[in-house]
Amino acid sequence: MAPEHPQPHRTFEDLVAEGASVPTEGWDFSWFEGRATEARPSWRYATSMAGRLRRASAVLDIQTGGGEVLDFALAHSDLNTHSAVNTHTAPDAHTAATQPRLAVATEGWPPNVAKATALLRPRGVAVVAAPEDAPLPFADGAFDLVVSRHPVRPHWDEIARVLQPGGTYFAQHVGPASVFELVEHFLGPQPDDVRDGRRPDRERAEAEAAGLDVVGLRAERLRMEFHDIAAVVHFLRKVVWMVPGFTVEAYEPQLRALHERIRAEGPFVAHSTRHLFDARKPDSPFPRHP
Repeated sequence: MAPEHPQPHRTFEDLVAEGASVPTEGWDFSWFEGRATEARPSWRYATSMAGRLRRASAVLDIQTGGGEVLDFALAHSDLNTHSAVNTHTAPDAHTAATQPRLAVATEGWPPNVAKATALLRPRGVAVVAAPEDAPLPFADGAFDLVVSRHPVRPHWDEIARVLQPGGTYFAQHVGPASVFELVEHFLGPQPDDVRDGRRPDRERAEAEAAGLDVVGLRAERLRMEFHDIAAVVHFLRKVVWMVPGFTVEAYEPQLRALHERIRAEGPFVAHSTRHLFDARKPDSPFPRHP
């Protein structure tokens, strides 16, 4: 259990300066230990992904961040992928049955591209620099498994296009009004279209419109706690879409007010929302007729 006031003697200025100085590359959240907590979804996404990898032959991880989730899943699936440049090497029968012959990840932010490349290259994963809003730079039907953890916005048509018939999209998405207690502290009340922008039922309809069958969809709301203002500053710098354009200077009054609130009342409580998509591309792109 993290303490309510890990460093009560430190000033607002010291804490803000620390939160503003911590590197933000990748999706390693270990710096928050003792300063912020977040409950995890019951489905254990990275571990579940590892099980999917065992049955896949060609895998794409979209918006991999620093590659940490894919790296964890590969490490826990008892497999090591072959590099795309070594596909001429014929694996033995056991290898062919248990590990992908190809694994690729995309990422759009240059610091994360470098971080993911360094982490994933030893596992034979090719990391491709690709903007989040651009078409995926792969051929139609190139992958039998597409995964993603917290994509900024799922591009359903592109996901469906690069999946093989019978292939699966398995992903954890950020849900509606996630961490909005914190967002609205800085931005004020948000309109309904912003609060509901990531509703799972709406994303289900978009996936189905792209030709995917949604075979599983689960959603959970999870408790978060921020124990000091340094954790808030680092979180908003790292998860940049929460308060777009966030800087310490622009939001100094809100930061100071929240600092005083945490000191007086204890941890600031918010709630994240997550949903798990399990979608399948039909075996045939055309409807079957009797």
